[in-house]
Amino acid sequence: MKRKIAIVPGSFDPITYGHIDIIKRSSELFDEIIVAILVNPDKKYLFSLDERVEMIEETIKDIPNVRVDALLVNYAKKVGSSVIVRGLRAVSDFEYEMQLTFMNKALDEGIETFYMMANKQYSFISSSIVKGVSGFGADLSKFVPKNVEERLEKKMKERG
Repeated sequence: MKRKIAIVPGSFDPITYGHIDIIKRSSELFDEIIVAILVNPDKKYLFSLDERVEMIEETIKDIPNVRVDALLVNYAKKVGSSVIVRGLRAVSDFEYEMQLTFMNKALDEGIETFYMMANKQYSFISSSIVKGVSGFGADLSKFVPKNVEERLEKKMKERG
């Protein structure tokens, strides 16, 4: 029987509990999950690609059927996947996600996108918001794992 491999893509700058929730729930539906880190040259990231990979690997180490990789052109074909899993927090996410889905379909008709609604306790969390409040010394333990919180605090101190 063919294994079902799904890709959970994102910038994960940094990974949040909302991302982790989608990854865990997806891991129960598919044989293998690949957390694919986006690299957009037009975007300014707080954490390097290597730092994001390390944080995610530390965070998901207890989920046996999940691995981390960088997202490249034609990545789904490279790893034998035809499924992309995306999380939706609010209606405002849907329009952007729909555009991505149609673009992926235009590039490869065989790609299917599965949407998972964020659990309500994570529906307001985004990496951007977490980075924003971290600059004010907020308690981040409700939003990100301890390893990510420590790295965020260090990054913010380095930046002044």
